[in-house]
Amino acid sequence: MSEVIASPIFAGQPRSLSSRGTMVLEAIKHAILTGTLQPGQQLVETELAQQLGVSKTPVREALKTLAGAGLVTMSEYKGATVRTVDNALMEWVYDLRLLLEPEAVSRTVERGADLTPAAEALGRADTAADRADRSLANRDFHRALYAGCGNPLLVSSLDSLRDQTALISAAAWERVPTWEREADEHRDILKAAQSGSAAEAAGRLREHVCRFVERVRESGGL
Repeated sequence: MSEVIASPIFAGQPRSLSSRGTMVLEAIKHAILTGTLQPGQQLVETELAQQLGVSKTPVREALKTLAGAGLVTMSEYKGATVRTVDNALMEWVYDLRLLLEPEAVSRTVERGADLTPAAEALGRADTAADRADRSLANRDFHRALYAGCGNPLLVSSLDSLRDQTALISAAAWERVPTWEREADEHRDILKAAQSGSAAEAAGRLREHVCRFVERVRESGGL
């Protein structure tokens, strides 16, 4: 049976999913990325289960998954809390992306991989209902550009950064909403990739990542 979120904390979410575990996972992730669940906020299994209308088991499993993705911090003493985003985390995540992602994008273009999913993700970002959906669509855009690189270990390494990237971008947009500028940069990256220029696509991707970090720094940080 489909589960539909009705709690005030999760109100407004267009989620009606057949899998209860998936529903719970996506609901909590969405609440984190919209700031409904605040950085540092304790995540109490019984409270979340009541709000979502489920047992504690899918909530517990969702929190474990989100901890593995870097959105939740697990502590022996405090339990689960929403991960706090700071400048150090941004520097670490984006430094690693700069080391890996341009090369992966270059290889994707050289291999002539299908870029249709990237264009579709851009469309979803343009029509996103909130910053969480926009951030997740942008995450999908980047993945579509590196997923065809031909190296599953490289793809897996970049995948491990996806949720943390979404969390950082959502936090940055709350301070300075720069998504329109970033959307233009995405279109430039995709245009270069579609033209078959691996070097240009990789270069524009590198510039895009660097500009995001620079904008956050100039705004005073996270």
